[in-house]
Amino acid sequence: MTVGTVRPGGRTARVRAAVLQAAGDALVEDGFDKLDLAEIARRAGVGKTTVYRRWGTVAALVADMLDDMADQSTPRADTGSLIGDLRANAHLVLRTLTDPRQGALFRAIIVAAACDARTATALRTFYAVRIAEWAPCVEQAISRGELPAGTDATEVIRAVSAPLYYRLMISQEPLDPTAADRAAEAAAAAARAGAYAQTG
Repeated sequence: MTVGTVRPGGRTARVRAAVLQAAGDALVEDGFDKLDLAEIARRAGVGKTTVYRRWGTVAALVADMLDDMADQSTPRADTGSLIGDLRANAHLVLRTLTDPRQGALFRAIIVAAACDARTATALRTFYAVRIAEWAPCVEQAISRGELPAGTDATEVIRAVSAPLYYRLMISQEPLDPTAADRAAEAAAAAARAGAYAQTG
């Protein structure tokens, strides 16, 4: 049975939840390079064979962890205005990155992606899905006349979260509501000015 077809509340779903929880704990505590499927199985209280058969590699397990995080993410807001939607997006990113567990997980996964190709692919896929979910708020703003025609919705959404991830991973400056609002407002202002309008 593949991920996404498991029966909610069934044994397969419970095993997956336990293994992903254990993998996340191990990733936060020890880092990607020390992840071990046998140790994760022990932490989760499931058989090693089950873990090896279902995931096979640490990278595949991390990819499934990202899938699970995407599934649990809050749906896109629809406030009726561009700035309202972008602020909602920024505050969702803020809540995720400042959550004690989720923030630590994202740090560890981003570090892992720098040295593991499969994890990097899984991380890109995760963000592509999240950006695609939020892109319609920009497209709606174009249709309302708030933004120039041809504005690249993907780039606008990226511009909202990029400053927050910079604070998380590089500058380690405070991540707070003011930073989230500023990121949303800067992205909206740049979009209105045509900075993300596609040409040619």
